Amino acid sequence: MHSHHSHSGEFCRHAAQGTTLEECVGTAIECGLTTLGLSEHCPRYRREDLYPEEQDLTPEDLEQTFLAYLTEAHRLKRLYASQIDLLVGLETDYITQLDLDALERLLEREGERIEYVVGSVHHVAEQGIDFSVEWWKACLAGFQAPSSADPSASNDLPFSDQAITSYLHAYLAAQHTLLTRIQPPVIGHFDLCRLYVPHLPLSDTSRFPGIWDAVVRNVKEVIAYGGMFEVSAASFRKGWEDGYPGKDVLQCIIAHKGRLCLSDDSHGPQAVTQNYARLRAYLIAQNVTELWYLASVDGQADAGQEQNQGMSNPRRRAWTWLDPVRRRVIPRRYEGSWAEDDFWTQLEDRQRAIGRQS
Repeated sequence: MHSHHSHSGEFCRHAAQGTTLEECVGTAIECGLTTLGLSEHCPRYRREDLYPEEQDLTPEDLEQTFLAYLTEAHRLKRLYASQIDLLVGLETDYITQLDLDALERLLEREGERIEYVVGSVHHVAEQGIDFSVEWWKACLAGFQAPSSADPSASNDLPFSDQAITSYLHAYLAAQHTLLTRIQPPVIGHFDLCRLYVPHLPLSDTSRFPGIWDAVVRNVKEVIAYGGMFEVSAASFRKGWEDGYPGKDVLQCIIAHKGRLCLSDDSHGPQAVTQNYARLRAYLIAQNVTELWYLASVDGQADAGQEQNQGMSNPRRRAWTWLDPVRRRVIPRRYEGSWAEDDFWTQLEDRQRAIGRQS
């Protein structure tokens, strides 16, 4: 089985400190994963975008840390090749135009070492939306017109539906820009915009006009270039009853025949495959019958015939996952019944053996 999204305390300050990338890999092997995507955050480029735990660092430090991560990740990929397929990638951060410009330069410069990208948006209007509920509320406050709190709105928040609609539009617009410019093979936590309000009905067109159209637009964009949507177990540890994405978005993806893949978004070895049993139950309840995953290949001989529309942009030839000749990962469909894989029956025992709960 697979997870396409992970972080370690060694290279991420908000992951479990004192843990190493190699420990994460070891835990993945012990838990029975056959594929693990390594996806540390790409650098951020302005001092004001550093998180509180990074205040002793500079943007230059983040870049050096990321380069060190690439070196270590490829060492581990070679070392553990007989036990697990490690995919070396990154997770995006899109705060301002500077981030996408710098990301494109990074991909051009380090393209041979960056095998795939998890495309995520963590900021709206330059404000973090998943660091804390206080930060998220501060972001929403920026969309609130003076004295426009709507006590009649059924959102249980001190914000009007108009403010929430503007916030959601901004998030989905940023996501669409990321999708069209970078074409990430994996889409991270599609509906992170409602992290602190998991039951927010994105499909309610009367309350949030235009939002569902934007959701469908983004879903179709990913499908058009052949990307996959992660279904993430991370939402459960954030208090959700559903995985990411929520039921409405998940059913939209299924209806449009989008590709789904698994992720745990682990931030240290303690979270590798955490809540995977709940994720399986969620997917079964939502009638998910097909899963996909990324697999390592050895270049042209294994790359298949699949072409990518993104190759029409010459600069993207530096991005290996878009190049049918040079790419190092390809999407594959799980053959057989994913829900009946032996991984699931063995997972609880494997986790118990290392002192973990499912």
